[in-house]
Amino acid sequence: MASAELQGKYQKLAQEYSKLRAQNQVLKKGVVDEQANSSALKEQLKMKDQSLRKLQQEMDSLTFRNLQLAKRVELLQDELALSEPRGKKNKKSGDSSSQLSQEQKSVFDEDLQKKIEENERLHIQFFEADEQHKHVEAELRSRLAALETEAAQHQAVVDGLTRKYMETIEKLQNDKAKLEVKSQALEKEAKECRLRTEECQLQLKNLHEDLSGRLEESLSIINEKVPFNDTKYSQYNALNVPLHNRRHQLKMRDIAGQALAFVQDLVTALLNFHTYTEQRIQIFPVDSAIDTISPLNQKFSQYLHENASYVRPLEEGMLHLFESITEDTVTVLETTVKLKTFSEHLTSYICFLRKILPYQLKSLEEECESSLCTSALRARNLELSQDMKKMTAVFEKLQTYVGLLALPSAEPDGLLRTNYSSVLTNVGAALHGFHDVMKDISKHYSQKATIEHELPTATQKLITTNDCILSSVVALTNGAGKIASFFSNNVDYFIASLSYGPKAASGFISPLSAESMLQYKKKAAAYMKALRKVQQSLEKISKLEQEKEHWMLEAQLARVKLERENQRIADKLKGTSTGHAAGPAQDNASVLSAPGQEEASARAVQEPVHSASLVPDVESREDLIKNHYMARIVELTSQLQLADSKSVHFYAECRALSKRLALAEKSKETLAEEMKVAGQNISRLQDELTTTKRSYEDQLSMMSDHLCSMNETLSKQREEIDTLKMSSKGNSKKNKSR
Repeated sequence: MASAELQGKYQKLAQEYSKLRAQNQVLKKGVVDEQANSSALKEQLKMKDQSLRKLQQEMDSLTFRNLQLAKRVELLQDELALSEPRGKKNKKSGDSSSQLSQEQKSVFDEDLQKKIEENERLHIQFFEADEQHKHVEAELRSRLAALETEAAQHQAVVDGLTRKYMETIEKLQNDKAKLEVKSQALEKEAKECRLRTEECQLQLKNLHEDLSGRLEESLSIINEKVPFNDTKYSQYNALNVPLHNRRHQLKMRDIAGQALAFVQDLVTALLNFHTYTEQRIQIFPVDSAIDTISPLNQKFSQYLHENASYVRPLEEGMLHLFESITEDTVTVLETTVKLKTFSEHLTSYICFLRKILPYQLKSLEEECESSLCTSALRARNLELSQDMKKMTAVFEKLQTYVGLLALPSAEPDGLLRTNYSSVLTNVGAALHGFHDVMKDISKHYSQKATIEHELPTATQKLITTNDCILSSVVALTNGAGKIASFFSNNVDYFIASLSYGPKAASGFISPLSAESMLQYKKKAAAYMKALRKVQQSLEKISKLEQEKEHWMLEAQLARVKLERENQRIADKLKGTSTGHAAGPAQDNASVLSAPGQEEASARAVQEPVHSASLVPDVESREDLIKNHYMARIVELTSQLQLADSKSVHFYAECRALSKRLALAEKSKETLAEEMKVAGQNISRLQDELTTTKRSYEDQLSMMSDHLCSMNETLSKQREEIDTLKMSSKGNSKKNKSR
């Protein structure tokens, strides 16, 4: 994505560079044209200077001729003056000479009059030509200065653009080099990803084949061995005991503890706010110690005196909710029954706020109507009345959403589970709105308190009460901000732990099923404890049986030793009896008495032997049977443990394979997304290519239009120059003819 962004930036910079380059070329052409125009105007100015010089020379020659003519006129006048007295003297001499002089005088007068008129006309024409030349020269000079300044500006712009273009070219070249390096690295990564995808596809194929075979085998085993499947029915699934998540319970208890602390702070601040508001009513605008307050304020004070009975249950309800969240329970919306009681306490507090709101508004109006109330204080009271309405509305909105959160523990069909994420977000928005309203109340009440402290009738009791109310409002503002930020930080965790039921289900589990689930959970915990005790007792029994077998074997060995000892004693007694029978006859009596004693003793000895031999036979038979069955039980238990271990191993292997399959599917999805992104990049690059082509075409068309307009302006300027040249030539010809 970073390479795509860099590529886009590079293309944008290239487009801008192409646009600026085209503009630079147009500006260069304009500068060249203006330089040509300035050079042409300079040449025109030179021509005008030359014509001016010629006109000045002609003017000088004309002035010289005028001077000559004036001198000649003076001479003629002098001659005329000299000839007049002579004419008088020679008047008599002849009329012919007078007539001739009279004709010559008339001719000279006419010639002089014509010269004078021509001189005046030439002076007028010269003055007009001089003025026109000066005007044209001033226009040309101003135009030349403007063109020079414009050319300098164009040159400065061209220099700045060239510097900018060089810098952008260097940056683009550096970016291009970096992008080439990144593109090479990305190509390598793409090749590696392709190889990995091929390997993953092969592994996925093998895993799919292996898992499909194992799935068929497990399905056949399930169909053969499992008698029924209870996951088909939602009413049975509701009774399933979820897994016990100790971390989740500890975190929920921690969150509930934090919420309890915040609610305790809010409750303390609300109690202080209502209590100090009651004290303020007794003081301002009329002090109850001096005069009786209005019946409205008396009723309002009576209602405010009951605030603890409505505010304290909020803390108690939150405390009961915190105590209901333990390590052994399952904390979801279906099992948090105490949330319903907290919602009811919040509803009762909102009823209290609705009850005191009109009295509070009327009390503020009464303050506004008092003679001590200024216009600024009246404005603050109006703002506070609006803030109190907003505060009640925010609490009502919050109670609505808390009531919706309490529905799953009482009436789960009231709302779908998918809508509760929006409910939680709306709770966060309501808490933030409560914080904003409390900030407004704190601001307006602080302004109101400062205005009241400046009043001449403000007492120390009123000042301290206002300070206490302001501190309680500040505490409310801080508490609202803390609980709003706390809820916003944990709203995702709340959304993730809405219900313990199936994730695909749309509704919540019924409260009876949730209660049954908790009972089953307790029974399951007690059963697990009993199983542990049974396991321990079974282990003790097995140890005792092993000890019993050991002592039975010891007893059998002792019996065998006893039988051998009895046999040896019997053999000794028989040997002694045969020796006494081969003795003398005088000892017969003694012998007869002795064998009787010996027989009695032998019987006494053999009787226990026979009885002992009979009892061990029966016991040995029972022991053999017991040993056989115990050996069979041990063999069966070992086989059962082996089967259990195999099943556990098979389950773990299936689970690992399913995880690997899920990972492979995720990798496949990621690769598909990367392919989509690559396709989108290709389409985007194609679109950018088409846009660049269109922009280039538009720029070319704009440049052609600009060139056409420049050519038109050039043609107009040339026509103007030609007309000026023609007019200047006509003026010069007229001057020459004159």
